[in-house]
Amino acid sequence: MPFSYKETDRMSDVIASQPSLLQMICRFGIQLGVGDKTVREVCEESDVDTVTFLAVANFMKNGKSVAPFYVDKVSVPTLVKHLKVAHDFFLNFQLAHIRRKLLDAIDCSRQNEVAFLILKFYDEYLSEVRKHMDFENKRIFRYVDELLAGRLPAENLLPYASKGHEGMDRKLQELKNIIIKYYTPTDDKSSDLLCNVLFSIYNCEADLRQHCEMEDALFIPAVEILEERVKAQNPLPSVAVSVDATQESLSEREKQIVACIVRGMTNKEVAAQLFISVNTVLTHRKNISRKLDIHSVSGLTIYAIVNGIVKIDEVKVQ
Repeated sequence: MPFSYKETDRMSDVIASQPSLLQMICRFGIQLGVGDKTVREVCEESDVDTVTFLAVANFMKNGKSVAPFYVDKVSVPTLVKHLKVAHDFFLNFQLAHIRRKLLDAIDCSRQNEVAFLILKFYDEYLSEVRKHMDFENKRIFRYVDELLAGRLPAENLLPYASKGHEGMDRKLQELKNIIIKYYTPTDDKSSDLLCNVLFSIYNCEADLRQHCEMEDALFIPAVEILEERVKAQNPLPSVAVSVDATQESLSEREKQIVACIVRGMTNKEVAAQLFISVNTVLTHRKNISRKLDIHSVSGLTIYAIVNGIVKIDEVKVQ
């Protein structure tokens, strides 16, 4: 399979061929001033796995078609570090910068209802992105750390990793359409500022989409390979439970209670919803924990989503 970039290419030529790679090298912790050094030389000096760098660079250039070649070759720790830095960039720079530019471009007083709703829509979108990336930072990457240490965690969180990716992309598209169709700038200056904001949103949209595609096509399959290696090194039965078997072991009433719990309902509210006593709810919860070997609401949430008991938009994040 022909690739755009190779380890023997000069890093300066790689960067010059595609300006968007500037963000990528920053996320790998590579500094500018690369001279005439090759990709391999620069990566080795920066303590970056060369194959993983090339995997991401070629993914950005050629798309998902290159992922199958790299999934069993990339360094998972290097990829995790890259993704963490990308999350920080999106949340604390790019998306925050767009919000500041929005404030400059539109009249956000309550008298201008459309402008007020645009900002409200953006803040809700930013909150969702932050919630998703915080979950990946705190739960998915910690799960990967356990695998890298040779331990197989009880809860398989990978099925949850890509949840929300489609929603992020869709909402940013919707925001663009709202601005283009329904907001009228007050003067030429605000019109120029608004066009600049839209340009930033388009760039952010493309960057976020590529980031999510990389997680889905490269990161998650690479971690799945790591999982299989850890399982092979730990032949004893894992504390993780089979999705199909455990779902069958729950009664319909227990599934109803799981659904209520992950929607954020208290034991008293569950009892009222299902017309049973609080003591009965507590008994069912003990049985559910025993059957699934899951003892946290977050664990039940993952189980409920994976098994189709609830949809992700029904879940109340704790």
